[in-house]
Amino acid sequence: MIRTGIIGGAGYTAGELIRLLINHPDVELVFVNSTSNAGNKITDVHAGLYGETDLIFTDELPLDEIDLLYFCTAHGDTRKFMESHTLPEHLKVIDLSMDYRISSEDHEFLYGLPELNRRAICKAKYVANPGCFATCIQLGLLPLAKNLMLNEDVMVNAITGSTGAGVKPSSTTHFSWRNNNVSVYKAFDHQHVPEIRQSLKQLQNSFEAAIDFIPYRGDFARGIFATLVVKSKVELEEIKRMYVEYYAEDSFVHIVDKNIDLKQVVNTNKCLIHLEKHGDKLLIISCIDNLLKGASGQAVHNMNLMFNLEETVGLMLKPSAF
Repeated sequence: MIRTGIIGGAGYTAGELIRLLINHPDVELVFVNSTSNAGNKITDVHAGLYGETDLIFTDELPLDEIDLLYFCTAHGDTRKFMESHTLPEHLKVIDLSMDYRISSEDHEFLYGLPELNRRAICKAKYVANPGCFATCIQLGLLPLAKNLMLNEDVMVNAITGSTGAGVKPSSTTHFSWRNNNVSVYKAFDHQHVPEIRQSLKQLQNSFEAAIDFIPYRGDFARGIFATLVVKSKVELEEIKRMYVEYYAEDSFVHIVDKNIDLKQVVNTNKCLIHLEKHGDKLLIISCIDNLLKGASGQAVHNMNLMFNLEETVGLMLKPSAF
């Protein structure tokens, strides 16, 4: 059994991670650390887990008792923790914050997008889980980068549900504002763009074009639906062949001939991709569940790889029928 612990257990991604870990056949969840909730039941915060766990939040950190530590902390807090604590030598780490996603000589974290770095993840000790928008967009573009086809600007529009903003209430997550409403935020300046560029350059070193990303807030709870447009004179069937070939060994990415919609991926760890050609423009539609494939599901996928398990264990989740 893989003995695991979580630091930062009160948010949406932590709730999904707890759900996945307590139902994973090869995992024992030893502790969930949350200073503000210490002594309270997990189900006091994550009510959807009633009947599934009797765990209680703790403010203790029994790191010697676990094999893997997850960080579901606010951005900046993982780095502070890593710099102020000495971790046991055997302990592996998966960080769901953005602190270590950009490669640097000052840290040992590997960027944890399995469809890009699977073999390296299998040998990694520290893994930085990708961002949710970044996951959805990269999966739509990686086969093109692999075939050196990203030579002009990439246009991206993507809409995310309210859970993407986290559990802490704000004016733009309030139901009365979000319901029946759509808005743009961080246009051309979203924090996930650098990690997208890093991955594309890993496959296509010559990539220097702009990534013109317009993010939208949607009036739904979970999921990301992205449309990407790039110029290409290559025939659609050849492009489809490149995508199918690139993802041939990946269990969660599916190339779909029919148009796709968000409900097909919500509550799953899937990414669905649909491709169309309109003249010399290639339209790529990519969608994921932001809390699963874009966060906690991907973190469990990384854990499976790091501990030499079959990659789909604990992740064969099904979407709603409606």
